[in-house]
Amino acid sequence: MNRTLKTTLWVLLVTLFALAVYVRVVMGMSMPDGQAGPEADKLAKRMLERLGAEAWDETRYVQWTFAGRNSYKWDRSKSKVIVSWEDVEVIMDTRDRTGRVFVNGQVKNEEEAERFLDKAWSNYCNDSFWLIAPLKAMDKGSKRELVETEDGPALLVTYDQGGVTPGDSFLWYMNDDGLPYAYRMWVEVIPVPGLKASWEDWTSLHTGTLIAQKHKLGPLSIRVTNLTSGSTIEDMGWTNDPFAL
Repeated sequence: MNRTLKTTLWVLLVTLFALAVYVRVVMGMSMPDGQAGPEADKLAKRMLERLGAEAWDETRYVQWTFAGRNSYKWDRSKSKVIVSWEDVEVIMDTRDRTGRVFVNGQVKNEEEAERFLDKAWSNYCNDSFWLIAPLKAMDKGSKRELVETEDGPALLVTYDQGGVTPGDSFLWYMNDDGLPYAYRMWVEVIPVPGLKASWEDWTSLHTGTLIAQKHKLGPLSIRVTNLTSGSTIEDMGWTNDPFAL
């Protein structure tokens, strides 16, 4: 290896290391201590009420695309979801993670389908959380704590069960009326502790539930697109039941 190439590689490594340190120090944060109890639950309920959580219970069908790569059709009443990416389509029952896998329109046998089902489940857990995370502040297996911050009272929610990586924590910042505008994340799959993401560009589903369509993480931006909801297949514009096997 010649000297010029060695120098270039060394500069690149130093730059990447400096960038990693910058991201952790500037964009990250240690998880704060909070206080569990009635005040934390009161703050959570204010957020849920502002977002129309009760209306979410009446929302049957939801369709969306996450970050331009994974697309979903969700029948919440039957716990079924269709996850699509590239040339793959998975029809899954979220209660037991079983289903059928199609690649280029061809059905995969049970052995071949397993890895696609695992990926579909992982994608669904991640992408549906980005869709409705604030609505899950009082889910079973969650713990809530009130944290006093320089931006006012914030809600720390920790999940002891569920999803792909139980133990994840999220610190919600919200306006006085309970509408969240950002959270910090302490999650297993993100190497930056306390990374902050915005929750913005809110829109209303047909039942009145509010959904954020944009998240900014530093210079990066993640969008929820093609978002629709309905009570019937006809509302969704589907000509037949896409969940029928």
